[in-house]
Amino acid sequence: MLEALLFDLDGTLTDTDKLHLLAMQQLLQEEGRVLTEAEFDAHVSGRANADLCRYLFPGRPLAEHQAFADRKEARFRALSPTLQPTAGLLRLLEHAEKAGVGMAVVTNAPRANAVHMLDAMGLGGRFEHVLVAEELPRAKPDPLPYLSALERLQASAGQALAFEDSVPGVTAASRAGIFTVGLSTSQPADALLAAGAQLVVADFEDARLWTLIERMSG
Repeated sequence: MLEALLFDLDGTLTDTDKLHLLAMQQLLQEEGRVLTEAEFDAHVSGRANADLCRYLFPGRPLAEHQAFADRKEARFRALSPTLQPTAGLLRLLEHAEKAGVGMAVVTNAPRANAVHMLDAMGLGGRFEHVLVAEELPRAKPDPLPYLSALERLQASAGQALAFEDSVPGVTAASRAGIFTVGLSTSQPADALLAAGAQLVVADFEDARLWTLIERMSG
């Protein structure tokens, strides 16, 4: 029986990559630096702030990394007073709630962003747990965030589905032994499949996803 649905946040529950890119471009432009969408997709998308700051500012002290991350997240929140859930998400949440399937968010975003985004979508309180990778010893692509979510929900990897849109996220979920569904909102399907996704869909309306859910529900 299906026991748990585990969701990434950015790019999965809602499409936010363009907003994160814009926030970073605005801040980096103040330093005379250009961040292209291709560079963002290859080195930044889906990564925890600590990892992306190490990439962007390898020579700067950690205190400056944190200051930039805080400014970037504040700019992102200012750019996103409201957000739209990915197509089919509300249907899936309602189905899981009726079936008694546990649900958790597993994100590399900081807690303030997670709270803001869920509220901006009108989804505050819809998930039993919101696991924030920066509050754990290791972030995605390490499987620990997903293993921690399974533990919180008292679910087994073989009876869970994970939803991810980034290479680090897909890598984390698949390494945790969870059937991973990739959403092609920010990465091409072949990149998600190469990272370990077993199914790639455009959104939560895909008939193949619902066939999978029915099969796993017994």
